[in-house]
Amino acid sequence: MDPDGPTTPTGPGPLPAPRADPPEAGTPSRPPGRAAGLVAAGIFLSRIAGLVRQRVFSHYFGLGLAADAFTAALRIPNLLQNLFGEGVLSGSFIPVYAALLGRGEERRAARVAAVVGSVLAGGVALLVGLGILAAPFLTDAIAPGFSGLRRELTVRLVRIMFPGVGLLVLCAWCLGILNSHRKFFLSYAAPVVWSGAMIAAMLAFGARREPADLAVVVAWAATAGAALQLAVQLPAALRLARLSGPSLDLGLPEVRAVGRAFGPVVLARGVVQIIAYVDQFIASFLPGGAVAALFAAQNLYLLPVSLFGMSIAASELPEMSRAEGDEAEVAAYLRRRLEAGVRRLALFVVPSEVAFLALGDVLAALLFQTGRFSRADSVYVWSIVAGSGVGLLAQTEARLFSSTFYALRDTRTPLRCAVVRLALATGLGWVLAIELPPRLGIDPRWGAAGLTLAASVSGWVEMRLLARALGRRIGVVRLPRALLVRLFGAAVAGAAIGWAAKLVLGLEHPLVAGAAIVGLFGTVYFALASGLGVPEARDLLKAVLARAGLRRSGQNRREGDEG
Repeated sequence: MDPDGPTTPTGPGPLPAPRADPPEAGTPSRPPGRAAGLVAAGIFLSRIAGLVRQRVFSHYFGLGLAADAFTAALRIPNLLQNLFGEGVLSGSFIPVYAALLGRGEERRAARVAAVVGSVLAGGVALLVGLGILAAPFLTDAIAPGFSGLRRELTVRLVRIMFPGVGLLVLCAWCLGILNSHRKFFLSYAAPVVWSGAMIAAMLAFGARREPADLAVVVAWAATAGAALQLAVQLPAALRLARLSGPSLDLGLPEVRAVGRAFGPVVLARGVVQIIAYVDQFIASFLPGGAVAALFAAQNLYLLPVSLFGMSIAASELPEMSRAEGDEAEVAAYLRRRLEAGVRRLALFVVPSEVAFLALGDVLAALLFQTGRFSRADSVYVWSIVAGSGVGLLAQTEARLFSSTFYALRDTRTPLRCAVVRLALATGLGWVLAIELPPRLGIDPRWGAAGLTLAASVSGWVEMRLLARALGRRIGVVRLPRALLVRLFGAAVAGAAIGWAAKLVLGLEHPLVAGAAIVGLFGTVYFALASGLGVPEARDLLKAVLARAGLRRSGQNRREGDEG
């Protein structure tokens, strides 16, 4: 299949092609912003919990040996979650399941959900067992630069955490059910309990345990938290899906459709995850602390990716999958949703990108600088997150474009684009992180910034390939240049004022300084974007002011009643 030429969706056999819902028939689509808002609210809570977890982690572990070991150990079993979890089920299961719901075939949808859940549970149980046995080999494969106590601790932690990650894969099945039924908040807020379990363990034992012993305690807490996260979602998912029990009816055409899509989506999502593992592989050869610093930077970088990129892509996939109509109607419907989606992405991602580049030290200090995590560590993390910022807009757009292909039942085009991204990120990452610093006389530890810069460059290439291929399918969708100029202008002005405040105020406490500078940056950005005529910024500002006005009115009414 030519990714740049006319293609036919990789379809589920006898299932009809997607059709654009007419307003008067079928299941009505949700407004583009409402579902994304619910996803963003859930992700916001889980990401805030994750940042609190990382801050507590930084306090007790810093960037030392135990921090490297725990970070590597968490990433190794996470490969299982990432390969068979949320992204894969979103691309293979949700389009089929949501389409059945859209046509009113709820019983058949329940049968499909039962089979997918049963197969997933069996496969994950097998892989978890193999992962526990193969922990030493996995550690050597993912972090070959580890040796001695750092390697031994990593192997032990992998074995403890592998079962918990298997439970998180089953959480992804729950997410697929909940999202298809337009219940977005619970599944994205549920990870709060996972982070909460680890935070509680660190607060309870952190002052009394050495970092290596504490890492073991937190690993057990991570596994317990995964069980709690599944327990939060499973009852609602079972109720919505109306399952009567497990099933292995692999002969259902829709199940075969999920299976046909599953392989390419696993490979496409796997490629994306392999890039993160390649980064860790290379970082393990850098001086101590690089792996932990890379993980801290990724926690910061993933906040806008999750809040804006993932929330919009996740909320749009079920709606796009319900589309009905002929080819032209489908294309027009998808194009309208995409145009609205990329504009909403840009409104929030552009300032995030500029903030990472200009104020990354302030952000890192605000979130992580405490205890063993020093000011020098914040500057180091800034260098890494700045590299990520270069490709932030491209990578969030790529998520939305990939979701559109999945809704069209085309899983192969995203796979091919992801393979190109992997090849470029691996080769360029090795050069920028390992080869280039010694030749320029730079401390090797700064090579970690080269890894994220390489990932950003490869992300731009992937996005352009996806956009070009999608343009052939449904028509060109791109951000207007005038809009980007206004958004970047407002963001740069906000960053300049933030820098000035940083120099003038001279606030030393990272929490106080960060809150003041980031708050000033955001206020200036949104005020300027609204003043420059960006419709999305104006709408957001009006909504905030209206909500504030309603609260004041309600408070005044209550005071009047009390009087």
